[in-house]
Amino acid sequence: MCPKIGEEEGEKEAILEVAKLMQAAARTAPKTAGIDDILTLVVYGEEKDAIAEKMNEIAEERKIDGFKRDAKNVKDSEAVVLIGVRGSKSIGINCGACGYNSCQEFEQAQKKRGQDFVGPTCLFKALDLGIALGSAVKIASLLNIDNRIMYRIGTAALKLNFIPEATVAMGIPLSAKGKNIYFDRKWP
Repeated sequence: MCPKIGEEEGEKEAILEVAKLMQAAARTAPKTAGIDDILTLVVYGEEKDAIAEKMNEIAEERKIDGFKRDAKNVKDSEAVVLIGVRGSKSIGINCGACGYNSCQEFEQAQKKRGQDFVGPTCLFKALDLGIALGSAVKIASLLNIDNRIMYRIGTAALKLNFIPEATVAMGIPLSAKGKNIYFDRKWP
């Protein structure tokens, strides 16, 4: 009898392998001043479904259908890659984009949890997050795994304390189906 891998098992394994490669891409993406404050986590199974459930709760609390629509995408996905940043750290160039005159003032400022994220955030940390996200989704795209960056996933993941050091996080759901489930979506 010859060993076989069915399509469902093969696709699931491929998605999880790509998720790990996405973590590596986020880690090796260029960072401001070479300071790495990027955080990653791959979730699947019950943890992934917990994110979808939290997104549905937020949809009800806030009366925002986008959370419900995106929760369905998470539920229908095999895995989610979370990418966050420690945005409350500065890099010491005193640019003022955070609203403070100096990085020292920024670092001494009280950090507050807003509706979704913790702020203020260093602009350069936010840029680093964007570059890491771009590097990660590039890998998924090159390897033909459907994906889409979603802020609402990051919101739910932070509320569930999945990446506790992150002040800002985004989620990237992953799927391998006959049609990309993240585009041409209908509002609930």
